[in-house]
Amino acid sequence: MEGIKSTNPIAVGDWVAFHEDKKGEADEGVIHEIQERKNYILRKSTNLSKQTHIIAANVDCLFLVITIANPPTSFGFVDRFLVMAEAYKVPVHILINKVDLHPDEHPELLEWKDLYEKVGYPVTLCSAETGQGLEMVAQAMEHKVSAFSGHSGVGKSSLLQQLAPDMDIKIGDTSTVHLKGKHTTTFAEMFDVDDNKRIIDTPGIKGFGITRLEKDEISLYFKEMKALLEDCRFYNCKHINEPKCAVKAAVENGEIAATRYESYLNMMEDDEGSYRTDKYG
Repeated sequence: MEGIKSTNPIAVGDWVAFHEDKKGEADEGVIHEIQERKNYILRKSTNLSKQTHIIAANVDCLFLVITIANPPTSFGFVDRFLVMAEAYKVPVHILINKVDLHPDEHPELLEWKDLYEKVGYPVTLCSAETGQGLEMVAQAMEHKVSAFSGHSGVGKSSLLQQLAPDMDIKIGDTSTVHLKGKHTTTFAEMFDVDDNKRIIDTPGIKGFGITRLEKDEISLYFKEMKALLEDCRFYNCKHINEPKCAVKAAVENGEIAATRYESYLNMMEDDEGSYRTDKYG
């Protein structure tokens, strides 16, 4: 579909047309058409480097769950995820979970929150343990198909149990050896919470690679860079070594965060945005 070689041509969230098998005893049928998707979130397949994997389709809001510690989420992981979401038109709301582990409004929490809110993403500090922020998340889910994604171990399943107690969600532990989460969700699944909410629960992600994007496209999916592209001296500026580059100037004067620019440079260095979990998480 759409020229993408995917390990899963049909994804959770797809609308399909099918022929019902009236001869069978169960409600069965054969899918004969996948309707056009309004968006989808795509990642490189970890096992088949030439193919991709569609995490979810037709999503109204994707909640990206991250943690500052236990396990730590890297800026590189978040920025790669956001680039792919921007490229395929998926709105993202960032949830910084386990804030109960950081009392007194830890400065690092506020740094992350301020950074991504300045870029233009909603950010909510939350805790499955104390319930902080969950009412705000529930309101953001109203009348939407909401997908939840993030590293293994960031507490995604615990959040979902609080937001939708009737869902059959398995909760795992965080490995004490590598501080990485243990996979509890093994495949994406959609749940009807009530008449106004649907949730797509996705497997925990260890690494995230961008794919199917040309190098000269990447800056288009950094919101703060896109706003400055017309101010660069050269129309095909790569924002690396070119003179009179508006993006580099914005980094130097603090308008663009150094961590975001570093993520951009790392993506430009990679071959087809291949992910490297040892460097980016």
